Amino acid sequence: MYAQVVLFDGFDPLDVIAPYEVLSAGSDAAGGALELSLVTAEGARTVISGTPGLSLEATAKLDPALPGLIVIPGASGPVAADPDVVDTIPVLLARVGGTDLPALVRQAFDNPDLIVATVCGGSLALAMAGVLEGRTAVTHRLGLEVLEATGVTVVDARVVDDGNLVTAGGVTSGLDLGFYLLDRLFGPKVALSVEHLFQYERRGIVWRNAGLEPVEV
Repeated sequence: MYAQVVLFDGFDPLDVIAPYEVLSAGSDAAGGALELSLVTAEGARTVISGTPGLSLEATAKLDPALPGLIVIPGASGPVAADPDVVDTIPVLLARVGGTDLPALVRQAFDNPDLIVATVCGGSLALAMAGVLEGRTAVTHRLGLEVLEATGVTVVDARVVDDGNLVTAGGVTSGLDLGFYLLDRLFGPKVALSVEHLFQYERRGIVWRNAGLEPVEV
């Protein structure tokens, strides 16, 4: 099974590293069940993050035929529009739509052995590219209205499980996403062992389309 963590120009480093490290430790706890890699829509290359001075090396092109996980981060940088700043977060996320990533994600959704997961603005990048219409998802709270405007049903939860799409909220929720994916793939014993190793307790309830509808009181 594979865990492909996607990089694009301007990516948020913590969105990448937090789930990557959790999934790597989970793979060890599950006897090497996951083969992790950093990938892009274009292939192997050096990818500059949105955080000054930090780049990562992608070793391969994203392959939607591989079973396992695809994890897509958001972007880092200024949020508000500034005439002196070209690469704000909204601009960086919108640029993803001009790459091959949306088409590759569409192919991934057709693979029954794949889960597409996003952290922070990763879901917003896909939604603005028209990939998530009709799905249920979350993003950073600053982007919830934009996400809803793309035709996505928004749930303001830490992690939202919509079957083969699992999305997480703000930047640090990448940790919670990683632990939830371990729980879903390998069960609570593996996830708990990594929680103990990291000395971190997951936050929030994972939303799934199940159970009773709450009654307003």
